[in-house]
Amino acid sequence: MEKMNIGRPKTFLLALCLCVWCGGCFTKKPPTVHMTGIVLAHPLTPGGMANESPGDAPDLEAESVEMPPRLAAPRGGPARPRVVAAPPAEPPQVEKAAEPIILPDLTADQLNAAKAETQQSLDAAESKLGQTQGKQLNATQEDVASKVRGFMESARQAMKNGDWVRAKNQAKKAEVLAMQLTGNQ
Repeated sequence: MEKMNIGRPKTFLLALCLCVWCGGCFTKKPPTVHMTGIVLAHPLTPGGMANESPGDAPDLEAESVEMPPRLAAPRGGPARPRVVAAPPAEPPQVEKAAEPIILPDLTADQLNAAKAETQQSLDAAESKLGQTQGKQLNATQEDVASKVRGFMESARQAMKNGDWVRAKNQAKKAEVLAMQLTGNQ
């Protein structure tokens, strides 16, 4: 009995495949196009023109219209060559006016303290920088030494301008970097 049950699905599958194949799904060709209803169309002419010969043209009136004025003048010849003008002589150097410096109001005691702190920081920075003279410095140490020199120069410039707060700050920066450079010795 079991053989019958196993064979039945196989026969059913085989019968289904034959029906599909024979039904035309795979063998059916697309229909060909038949051109039986096509007719060439001729243009319809109005009734009054049917009697005239094709050579006779109707009389049309042409209106004369004034031409609009030209927007641009016609070119008479080739384009003129462009000549590059010589560069002007160097303009005179105009000195820029120095920007006004706004200085904070300091009392005499604050001014004396700022001067003393600035000079003390500059002396300390120069002393620490002097310790590195003659020593072989790596690239990072050279960069720090260059920054110390820059801050010292900036502090001296601020001292000349009378900006003691800025001078004190720049000198302090130079001192701190110099101490970092020498390792707080």
